[in-house]
Amino acid sequence: MKKTILVLVPVDEEHRKILEEKAPNAKFIYAQRRNLTLEQVRNANVIIGNPPVSMLKGSEKIEWLQLSSAGVGEYASCEVLPESAVLTNARGAYGLAISEYMLGVLLMLYKKLHLYRDNQSEGKWAGMGSVKAVYGSTALILGAGDIGSEFARRLKALGAYTIGVRRKNTDKPGYLDELHRMDSLADLLPRADIVAMSLPETELTKKIINRETLKLMKKDAVLINVGRGSAVDTEALCDALESGHLLGAALDVTDPEPLPENHRLWKIKNAIITPHVSGGFNLPETYERIMKICADNLDAFMNGRSLKNVVDRSAGY
Repeated sequence: MKKTILVLVPVDEEHRKILEEKAPNAKFIYAQRRNLTLEQVRNANVIIGNPPVSMLKGSEKIEWLQLSSAGVGEYASCEVLPESAVLTNARGAYGLAISEYMLGVLLMLYKKLHLYRDNQSEGKWAGMGSVKAVYGSTALILGAGDIGSEFARRLKALGAYTIGVRRKNTDKPGYLDELHRMDSLADLLPRADIVAMSLPETELTKKIINRETLKLMKKDAVLINVGRGSAVDTEALCDALESGHLLGAALDVTDPEPLPENHRLWKIKNAIITPHVSGGFNLPETYERIMKICADNLDAFMNGRSLKNVVDRSAGY
């Protein structure tokens, strides 16, 4: 039977040709999320990209959904896709872009560049005191997958001691000095100068950083979150920052998201907030990596081979 493939990822002629060469006998439909119709979703056997979750419910023809995101969120719910459908994500595409963002905001906080930027806007020539170095610091990487591992590599190159946390305590790679499971979190947090989070959203990760775990962190620690905003209790973090318990926090994701314009987090001096932009297609290389994952998986799907990045829908990642 001729497959109908709905492509929601923006593609130019070059990438369209690459996809169509992988499935020469399929019917391709290219659409944008903002003008996507329910009929297009319901008639698709394959979807490449992230359609609205609400449109997927009841789509019985779909056999495979390839997300352009690393996170899966509600797509993993048993109510969204038929039980027989395969869900894959774009894990492996975002490590370069997001790890460099993480390094950038860490150095910004460590060298007080955010404060000097504030001074610049006021025309104020003044030193802001002592700074910290990545060299000799201890970094705790919560979620040592693609993104966390790329960040750990960069910190290791700068002389940091790196501790990784994964759901499965597999063989320790060379860029990690230690590797633990999440049940060791309470013992690890007091040791960390840097706590970097790139966790998926699951029942186990929601508000994993809360009032109690924040109290375990060093007074001059830095928290970085690029995973999901729900992993951090926002009000508890605001209190920790305002009280001076933490040196600072850098958040590319927040809870709620978007962050309301009147939220107190915007005004906290030692917080760096960006609107979920560390990934996406902002870095061209990220887009190229996503398209390669999509094309390779399409080739595998059409030829009956196993797909890469298959999501365990029961686990949510």
